Amino acid sequence: MPKVLVSDTIDQAGIDILSQVAQVDVKTGLSPEELIKIMPEYDALMIRSGTRVTKEAIDAGTQLKIIGRAGVGVDNVDVPAATRQGIVVVNSPEGNTIAAAEHALAMMLAMSRYIPDANQSLKNGKWDRKSFVGAEVYKKTLGIVGLGKIGSHIAAAAKALGMKLIAYDPFISIDRAEQLGCRLVDMDLLLQEADYITLHIPKTPETTNLIDAKALAKMKPTTRIINCARGGIIDEVALVEALTSGRIAGAALDVFNNEPLEPDSPLRQVGKELLLTPHLGASTAEAQINVAIDVAEQIRDVLLGLPARSAVNIPGLYPDALEKLRPYLQLAETLGNLVSQLTGGRVDLLNVRMQGELANNDSMPVVVAALKGLLSQALRERVNYVNATIEAKERGIRVIETRDASMRDYAGSLHLSAKGALGEHSVTGALLGDGEIRITDVDDFPINVPPSRYMLFTRHRDMPGIIGKIGSLLGSFNVNIASMQVGRKIVRGDAVMVLSIDDPLPEGILAEIMKVPGIRDAYTVTL
Repeated sequence: MPKVLVSDTIDQAGIDILSQVAQVDVKTGLSPEELIKIMPEYDALMIRSGTRVTKEAIDAGTQLKIIGRAGVGVDNVDVPAATRQGIVVVNSPEGNTIAAAEHALAMMLAMSRYIPDANQSLKNGKWDRKSFVGAEVYKKTLGIVGLGKIGSHIAAAAKALGMKLIAYDPFISIDRAEQLGCRLVDMDLLLQEADYITLHIPKTPETTNLIDAKALAKMKPTTRIINCARGGIIDEVALVEALTSGRIAGAALDVFNNEPLEPDSPLRQVGKELLLTPHLGASTAEAQINVAIDVAEQIRDVLLGLPARSAVNIPGLYPDALEKLRPYLQLAETLGNLVSQLTGGRVDLLNVRMQGELANNDSMPVVVAALKGLLSQALRERVNYVNATIEAKERGIRVIETRDASMRDYAGSLHLSAKGALGEHSVTGALLGDGEIRITDVDDFPINVPPSRYMLFTRHRDMPGIIGKIGSLLGSFNVNIASMQVGRKIVRGDAVMVLSIDDPLPEGILAEIMKVPGIRDAYTVTL
């Protein structure tokens, strides 16, 4: 039975799901050295923000198949190291969307009305109304940096509060922004116009210290800024200076450069202009249950051999694309495996052509599946959807993608051609209505055969008696033929024969087949 390590506190609902398929060990508070020591025992690791999964821990996890982060970010996981080892990294991109959005909105309103300080003042026995004159958000301009799921939810709520919305997001279309009631602007204009700024972007080299002294200097003195995304996006030293000097009116932070926040952090010394909470964005009972269930289900699925919904390191395999293309991924993998063997294993160039209705879909998942099949003979279990593109790149395999939306005999089909040690070969395949795979073309010769475990392909001259000779030869070696089909373009020209056989060919039989008059080439394939 697989073993799963849960190294941070998660809701019991997630543990119950994992327990259906695995032995679950809950060990929280592990030191980095302790984590590395026990990693070889486990097939899966489930974490939250407390555990840092380093390259050393990943390298130690020789049995590790998946790392699941019960939350949105994966900045505490060395994703490149996991990808290189073929380990799936998943998160829960939607599990705490509502909780995070509501917390940002709560921070904005609490900051505007000085609610925490007013509360403390009253509890200290005072009745001080003059010190807590706040600001209304109605008709104010909210600048949203990042219009993803959280930013979009905030846009809807802020619009209902009567706020004007502007947004900066280089990855979203103008049409989508307008649907949300936002006017897309560049970052400089957002800094200059916004009365409130809320950040909903990941921490990357490009976004680290995005809000620095220069950015703060562009804001109005009445501007207030909220960060419930990731620590490090705001330069904390510059923010303290801007608040204490009156450069901006206020800030609310839920995330910090270093967590927990240091006892001597200058942020703690700022007055009522700064509101701080200890990374509570996802801290609702509902969100904790949602992310635990979401990630546990994905770990369970991967351990059962199924794909994950929200893998962050599998190119193009987003939930929507995966659902639509799932039937074609096995087709692509099968064809990649087939063309690899026909070309002798080592491939320099792979052409992927998506045809018919398939041409209207995202090509990346199909390409990844084709590369996985292409490399499966050489790398066996070492190659998967996570590291297929990396392994292909390291082997110098060039990939060319093309699309042809014109319909052929099937609504959607896939054509792969590859150049390798045994020359250039091509295969085409399609799906029947029931999802059954069909090989429909080999080296431009039309056929219609389902893939089987053991297959024999021949290229021969179309002439009387050749099929019988091959059948007799196989029979003399006690090889049983399950099915046979011939594809040709013209009578008595070249042809392709495909035989499905029950067992692997005995050693030496391929050389005997090549001696049959009219046989030009012969290849055995194991799928």
